[in-house]
Amino acid sequence: MTVDATHTARPGPLRRVAVPLGILGGVAAAFAYVGAVDPNEAGHYPACPLLRATGVFCPGCGGLRGAHALVHGDLTGSLGANALAVAGYVLFAVVWAVWVVRAARGRPTSLGLGRVHLWTLGGLVLAFTVVRNLPFGGFLHP
Repeated sequence: MTVDATHTARPGPLRRVAVPLGILGGVAAAFAYVGAVDPNEAGHYPACPLLRATGVFCPGCGGLRGAHALVHGDLTGSLGANALAVAGYVLFAVVWAVWVVRAARGRPTSLGLGRVHLWTLGGLVLAFTVVRNLPFGGFLHP
């Protein structure tokens, strides 16, 4: 009996989802830390350098407070701290779920994002940042 040297065994489903599970473990650990160490208390996290230097809210300002509120089940508080971050958490969850299912089935895991998608995402982040710093955008302040 001969063995074909060009034939390689396909990894099993558990091995195929090892990377997505590892990423989920890291994200869960980060959320657990932010849930345990309150960003609303001074001295636990560094201040946003852009906010400190210019008084302008960056797209991430309030993200830690939003994550803390979300971990504690306060969706309204989380949205109030940084609605874009909450949308990002939801988007991450959806993309992660698709990644796991595709990986477990042995299918390609590429999302196929093109320039248009990335420019659109960048435009949304820019619009959020600009609106939250305008006088009428106070509802988006952290």
